[in-house]
Amino acid sequence: MRVHLTDLQPGDRLAEDIFTEQGLHVLSSGTVLQERDLSRLELLRIGYVEIERRSPVYRTEFATGEPEPEAARQLRQRLLPYYEDAVAGCELLFKRAVEEGRILESEAEESFRPLVDNFKAERDVISLLLMLNSQDDYTYQHSVQVGMLSFYLAKWLGWSEEETLLAGKAGFLHDIGKCRIPDTILGKPGKLTDEEFAEVRRHTVYGHEIITASGGDPAVAVAALQHHERSNGSGYPSGLAGDSIHPMARVVAVADVYSAMISSRAYQEKQDLLAVLKELHRLSFKELDPRMTQTFIRHMLPNFIGKKAELASGEVGIVVMNHPTDLFRPLIRIGERYVDTSSDSSCEIKQIIL
Repeated sequence: MRVHLTDLQPGDRLAEDIFTEQGLHVLSSGTVLQERDLSRLELLRIGYVEIERRSPVYRTEFATGEPEPEAARQLRQRLLPYYEDAVAGCELLFKRAVEEGRILESEAEESFRPLVDNFKAERDVISLLLMLNSQDDYTYQHSVQVGMLSFYLAKWLGWSEEETLLAGKAGFLHDIGKCRIPDTILGKPGKLTDEEFAEVRRHTVYGHEIITASGGDPAVAVAALQHHERSNGSGYPSGLAGDSIHPMARVVAVADVYSAMISSRAYQEKQDLLAVLKELHRLSFKELDPRMTQTFIRHMLPNFIGKKAELASGEVGIVVMNHPTDLFRPLIRIGERYVDTSSDSSCEIKQIIL
């Protein structure tokens, strides 16, 4: 399993020897890392290393400190193997793309399709993804999440079953081009230089090349190429605008932005779920497809009903009902009283607690 230096932990076991850029041997495969090893690797500016797969630590306690409900635990245990297989399969696809410049369509299908088949009957997709998400393998877990969210968004838009499955695959493979980006750039926690940012942008072109060379569906290849294009022409690599951007790429763009904002990365802390939807709403007026984004938001908001919400005052209540027009100001029950946040501007929701 490939991990950036900033994500290494004492106790991790190396799966490969580590060498400097000059070819000097640093640590041997099988070494159980200690604090002094991590300091040494940092001093030598080692980027990514291969470690043996950890026993994942998944959330079994909620933000309020309450234990995980039994129904949620059973659901997580049922879906976890499919999720882990998809993440591991994504990692193998990245490695094959690095070694051979192409991927196998059959491997992509075998990695992702079982997850879709076991997920598609579930309604609260984001709670499930957050519940299954561990703290490792950001790139691969992000790809799996974008695949699932793209599948659901296409379904909510009324696309055919064939198109929704293709959208899921497009999301799953949207970042495959990042396999060609140097580790030192991809995992850099600080601000990228102009040259580094230009190289990161090329992952869209690389992804298109890899999928095309693999005989993949043209729509999937175009989604990899265009998922950073924006409706107002501010995106890359070609500065396309509006309907010039392929619909598959517009679906993946919404899923990609949402997944990135709810995730923790070396250079960004994850954001509150309601705040993320507010930001998507803002982006729908200039950067993201408005109809697709609004559809995504309207299908996500009902998932908050029954969840806990913490107000800026520190009070915690339960989301009872969403407002039909004031989307981000629901009715909340705190004890025996009800608070209509749409009619009381002083009531601000700090976070939704899953």
